[in-house]
Amino acid sequence: MLRKLKNVFIVIAMFIIAFYGYVVIVNRNSTNMTGRQKVLKAIYPMFAWINKITNKNMDVLTHAPVVPPVSFFSLKTVSNDGSPLDMESLKGKKILLVNTASACGYTAQYEQLQKLYSEYSSQLVVIGFPANDFKEQEKGSDEEIASFCKKNFGVSFPLIQKSVVIKTPGQNNVFQWLTDPAKNGWNSQPPTWNFSKYLVNEEGMLTNYFAPGIEPLSKEIVEAVQKK
Repeated sequence: MLRKLKNVFIVIAMFIIAFYGYVVIVNRNSTNMTGRQKVLKAIYPMFAWINKITNKNMDVLTHAPVVPPVSFFSLKTVSNDGSPLDMESLKGKKILLVNTASACGYTAQYEQLQKLYSEYSSQLVVIGFPANDFKEQEKGSDEEIASFCKKNFGVSFPLIQKSVVIKTPGQNNVFQWLTDPAKNGWNSQPPTWNFSKYLVNEEGMLTNYFAPGIEPLSKEIVEAVQKK
């Protein structure tokens, strides 16, 4: 019996050592990450795979373009650095709006969001909306969030001031528009978790909602971005 327990202990110890080594390798270029953030980044591929095989957080809503009752281009918000961002300035490009967080199982999607933004920069703008709405997974200040995203994922796409994206009286006005059919023309789907994604076309019409499990470089999102 003692021998069996010893063998089990050895196996567990070897697994822990191997996993620790894997986490260290994955995070060799990470900066100012907590232990939790490093582990979440390391296990993201497995996390994404589980979502796919269980079909969890994989919903996609698509709607034919309709002229919204309230123009998307009438909206204004405030960037992470305090400067104003007028959505009218983005006319002519598709816009992917994503509520983000720095300590979430989906945080590693920042890397794919940046790749998507870089690859389709001539036709797409990605905008991140850091929020602390789901299990308080974004506790940092605007300055800390910007630094974290830049150093660990190379983020150069616009980030908005930390705000509320769920349906409460303090909801960010852009997410009010995205989740109110009386404003956007059809969609009432709120973010179900961090890294929910909404796509607005070149004319300011909401065309898609992608649940958090749909990766930024997935076939669904890339095809929607490429669609004429």
